[in-house]
Parts: sequence; structure tokens; C-alpha cells
Amino acid sequence: MPSTVIRFFRYDAEKRELLVLFVTGRRYIYEDVPPDVAEAFGNAFSKGQFFNHEIRDRYRSRELKQLA
Repeated sequence: MPSTVIRFFRYDAEKRELLVLFVTGRRYIYEDVPPDVAEAFGNAFSKGQFFNHEIRDRYRSRELKQLA
């Protein structure tokens, strides 16, 4: 199901980093995300709800510069 909050995400298993692009255009990297959490996120029916409950405020994050 398409998300109304999350446009795109990608997980780098080697670095344990989750890149999340929101529909607002803001991009964040979430650090030290376990592979099972990233997999569950990918399989979640509601990406936004899963993100809010399982990722936001649980993993250190940094915002990436906006794309021009």
C-alpha cells in the first residue's frame, strides 16, 4: 500500500542505515537500525504507522540536505 507520509526508503545492511525520504521532500538517515526492523518496515501495511511506532525517536538520525 502506498504511504501518504513516506515516499521512498532504502536500507544499507552493511552500514545498518535506513534512508527515509518523506513526501515533504525531507530526507533522513536512521543509524544502527537492525536488519529485522528494516525488513518489518518494508513489509508493513502502513509504513507511516510502523515508522512512527518503531523507528522515529528510537534510532539516532540526521537530516540530509534538501535536493535542489
